[in-house]
Amino acid sequence: MRHRKAGRHLGRDSAHRKALYRNLVTDLLRYERITTTDAKAREIRPIAEKMITLGRRGDLHARRQALRYIYDRYVVEKLFDDIAPRMADRPGGYLRITRLEPRKGDGASMAVIETVDYQEALDLAEEPPADEAEAAPALDAADETEAVDDSDEPEASIEAEDDVEEPVASVETDEDEAEEAEAESEDAADEEAEDEER
Repeated sequence: MRHRKAGRHLGRDSAHRKALYRNLVTDLLRYERITTTDAKAREIRPIAEKMITLGRRGDLHARRQALRYIYDRYVVEKLFDDIAPRMADRPGGYLRITRLEPRKGDGASMAVIETVDYQEALDLAEEPPADEAEAAPALDAADETEAVDDSDEPEASIEAEDDVEEPVASVETDEDEAEEAEAESEDAADEEAEDEER
């Protein structure tokens, strides 16, 4: 008989099982929704809810206790700054387990475990704040003004290209003059050489 032997072994020794639970709880709090087997979801639910309760307490000792269990300190920051305030008025029951169809391959029963306000949190993250929504039309109007200004720019660039061609022509003239000067100096040198021979 297995009296007073609560909990699942999950085919692992105790150290491996504890590491698995810590990884699953860390990922659950990071992503707020994970898909895993039904047995693992049922095992990590009370642990994750205790972590959220620590976040609701919010004091330094609670934060240190959470840091002892959760692997990533950024997840602890998210827990205390984002998740726990959303759960402040809820007296427990922070997570929901929804069963899925069996996994193909081994037929293990699967489940999704997520925070109860997961969809609401997604909606809030996707919609822009009211200040940004009001600023967006003003930005669109500024873009239209820039588009009108852009139509003027090609003419200006053509004028600029015309200006650029003149210095290039003068540079070519300078080169021609330099070549002529070199030719004249060579002719002068040839004449001097002929004079010396005579």
